[in-house]
Amino acid sequence: MKATQRRERFRAVLEGDEFVYPAPVYDPISARIADMLGFEVGFMPPAPPAAIELCAPSDMMLLTATELAQQVRRISRVSDIAMSVIAENGYGNALNVMRTVEDLENAGVAAITIYDLELPFAFGTMPRDAGRHTRGEMRTWGTRTWGSKMISMDEAVGKLKAALAAREDPSLVIIGRTMALQADTDAIPETIRRVKAYEAAGVDGIHLSGLTTLEELQAVHAETSLPITTGRAMPDDIAPAVLAANGLRIASAGHLALWASVRAMHETLKALREGKTQSELRPSVASPELMAEVTRQREYSQFIQDYLN
Repeated sequence: MKATQRRERFRAVLEGDEFVYPAPVYDPISARIADMLGFEVGFMPPAPPAAIELCAPSDMMLLTATELAQQVRRISRVSDIAMSVIAENGYGNALNVMRTVEDLENAGVAAITIYDLELPFAFGTMPRDAGRHTRGEMRTWGTRTWGSKMISMDEAVGKLKAALAAREDPSLVIIGRTMALQADTDAIPETIRRVKAYEAAGVDGIHLSGLTTLEELQAVHAETSLPITTGRAMPDDIAPAVLAANGLRIASAGHLALWASVRAMHETLKALREGKTQSELRPSVASPELMAEVTRQREYSQFIQDYLN
């Protein structure tokens, strides 16, 4: 499938009237499996590729824009899934944002989300015990979250305008992401102020980081006509139809696929280390038939017949 077709598929979801969970993918195999299972949209923040490539923790901005684009390119080669990628803060200023958009667009991405967060972490902004906690345990203070603060609204608007100017395919989706809901005071008014400014800049959607309640969603939805996405699932007791009616189109399942893979690999290697045999472990791993489907064995067998015999 051509990149433009994948982007149009993503836009159809974003501009539709339903709420969906995208597949949390992070490499070609996870994207291929998502494709096989019928997912049309995939979501990839930088943290899972950073874990795979660098064994680095989440939200450290250690994966480079080039490495992110390379991973998107590998995924685009084997899967038709419409990939939505979080491109951090664009990896620098507005000019860096333009370069990031160019690279990700050429790699085949369907949607790009740009933070209004100051990254990477500046000296002296991290709590001294930050290294001993997961992000989920970290507190939020003021406009600071996990050691960073929001950039000014003017700078954020400039970055989003640069992203829009850099895209060559008008079907490529550009989403503005705001952290304002995680502020201690005036969170909703500040969020609405930024959402309106990002909408005026011309973005295709808004990503609300830290969205946790229906009341927050309703307040923002009442002030914008843009579709809303979020990286955190809303409470399970809220019906998808209610979320959809309030503008929420996509809520990422986070890093679930990566976490599941890590657990399975850890348990398998641990069992081998403790003396389990391959025969004992075989029932708990992928079957040869599943591996053949994931790795496109039938296609390659045909290639062999066509071109090597």
